[in-house]
Amino acid sequence: MSAAQGIAIGELSRRTGVNIETIRYFERVGMLATPPRTQGGRRVYDRDHVRALGFIRRARELGFAPAEVRAILALGGPGAAGCGEVRAIAAHHLEQVREKMADLARLEALLAATIERCVGDAAPDCAVMDMLEDRVDDRGQSAG
Repeated sequence: MSAAQGIAIGELSRRTGVNIETIRYFERVGMLATPPRTQGGRRVYDRDHVRALGFIRRARELGFAPAEVRAILALGGPGAAGCGEVRAIAAHHLEQVREKMADLARLEALLAATIERCVGDAAPDCAVMDMLEDRVDDRGQSAG
């Protein structure tokens, strides 16, 4: 492949919205296929790299872990991976998202209740500070 036929890393970055260092990282960790190089040592990408990188970027935006993205790519990636296998990975990811949402809802309730108890004046006795400090009593038990 000649340099005239390929896409330089800067152009790949521009087309996909992915930072150049992130592109190199995705190559190092095996998420993006290593491109051929010119005689001068420059990476030369093609349309498949653009498609794969766009896929990786979108999957990461949706919160898929690198291992999940690698698993989908190992199945053949966009246009080739079987829907059933990809669905199973996505269903597992959805389960994790729902767990995080439940954790965040508990955190929101705790913070709201603690802030509600906080007087908000200059007094040193503060419910928020107590929560953050999570004091331990003489028996080694949490006071909060």
